Amino acid sequence: MSNNNECGCGRSPTGFCVGWHSLSESDYKIKLAQYEEKNKNNKS
Repeated sequence: MSNNNECGCGRSPTGFCVGWHSLSESDYKIKLAQYEEKNKNNKS
């Protein structure tokens, strides 16, 4: 049995559920871009 926090929808950038499975495709792309921008800024 898998951990309940693991993401099976394939949308999570972390591999763990972040609640993005119910987003529309356009909303998902926006969230992903925001996530990537935030992480890029945190690594600088």
